[in-house]
Amino acid sequence: MKQRAQMVEIANTKISIRRQCTLLGISRSNLYYNPVGEKQENLKMMAIIDQHLIDHPTEGVMSIVYYLRDKGFKVGPKRIRRLFNLMGRTTLYRKKNLSKTGQTVYIKPYLLRHLNIDSPNQVWCTDITYIPMKKGFMYLTAFIDVYSRKIMSFGISNTMSTKWCIEVMEEGIRQYGKPQIINSDQGTQYTSSLWNEYLANEGIQISMDGKGRATDNAWIERFWKTLKTEHIYLSPSDNGLELLRGVQNHIAYYHEKIHHTTKQKPNDRYHQISSKQVA
Repeated sequence: MKQRAQMVEIANTKISIRRQCTLLGISRSNLYYNPVGEKQENLKMMAIIDQHLIDHPTEGVMSIVYYLRDKGFKVGPKRIRRLFNLMGRTTLYRKKNLSKTGQTVYIKPYLLRHLNIDSPNQVWCTDITYIPMKKGFMYLTAFIDVYSRKIMSFGISNTMSTKWCIEVMEEGIRQYGKPQIINSDQGTQYTSSLWNEYLANEGIQISMDGKGRATDNAWIERFWKTLKTEHIYLSPSDNGLELLRGVQNHIAYYHEKIHHTTKQKPNDRYHQISSKQVA
């Protein structure tokens, strides 16, 4: 699949990308998209913000404004809010105008508190994170099995669409079967009709982090921290394909690590990394 996806010629004016994918027998979601571009100073600040928020996830716009000013950047709240939005970051306190999204009907309760998670596919957690690169940035989403801490599927994209999240989830389901519950935050991807209707049709219960609770989705947050501190920050990628390969290699290492260091070893049928690539 990877080799065929690399055969697609983005600049080909005679055959459309859609037609090339059809002829090669691959999904358009497996293409390696270019990183999102941004001004160099903003990219530098976004990388600094991301590294800071890994250890201080509850800090909001004004805290980051003061933090960056101390480092010599001339920034204000408006600029930091824009960068937060690009990074897919939202503050953890409840917003006064949350109802403006029109999606409050799809906000679900947190189902994992006091739940005894004692088997694979009982609970998956998911999230989207910003990935800094040498000349831009991309987004990474993943689904983690809470019991085994196995990464069931992941995807890389230059947009944060609900459709992309569902495609990555579908790949995990094809590989390992359906979870009983999927937990996420209250991001727009997960409080959409598309997400909620898909999970309802599949018979999967929806759980969502409570506002102001940074630890409700701690499993995936710990994985993001490991991935970024041990790979992303040390070896920023030039392009989507290089990023993909790096994330794949780190996940393979991560799976070996949890296999040897935890009592709850991944189930045998979870040893194969998902073939989901880039959306």
